[in-house]
Amino acid sequence: MFSGIVEMIGTVSELTIVAGCKQLMIAPAHPLTDLSVGDSIAVNGVCLTVTECDNTSFKVTAVPETLKLTNLDMLTVNQAVNLEQSLQLGDRVGGHYIQGHIDSIGEIIDITFDASNAWLVKISVPEHLSKYLIAKGYVALDGMSITVINIFSDHFTITLIPHTQQASIAYQYQIGTKINIEVDMMGKYIENFIQKTISLE
Repeated sequence: MFSGIVEMIGTVSELTIVAGCKQLMIAPAHPLTDLSVGDSIAVNGVCLTVTECDNTSFKVTAVPETLKLTNLDMLTVNQAVNLEQSLQLGDRVGGHYIQGHIDSIGEIIDITFDASNAWLVKISVPEHLSKYLIAKGYVALDGMSITVINIFSDHFTITLIPHTQQASIAYQYQIGTKINIEVDMMGKYIENFIQKTISLE
């Protein structure tokens, strides 16, 4: 489980394809001194298991199903990624609870700027996921907990403030960028509960 607050940016230092899986060696911007083999870590919002680590880098593996559903399939050497270690009991949750299970890939279709240097970003979303988005609700984008501004049938809008732009890979976003989307799990639980309740009537 994660909170959607990016701890730091990492850089893909090595990339290997083995039996359809993508092995990524990632160098974090600062040492992750409490990271151990077997720990979960979110890479662009995708929950992965650490298989090797030292003070300068760690290795994770993305299986074919993960590559099919996320933008990890598009990663190349020297590319930046968002990193967040899994929550521990007692940690503050600055964003919202995120599982690290990506629902779909969205695409940035427009970016405009306001006087405060914030970005208004328009992102495409499959219609079957738009029902889980609500205005002023949360959505996880590349592992970042972001507030939804408006929702339409095939896209939604968000605002990225300057701090978020600088503290994450959002600084490199442009029209056409593919983004990992994880909708708020609460909407799914509520839908599942209602459907089961109706089926019992």
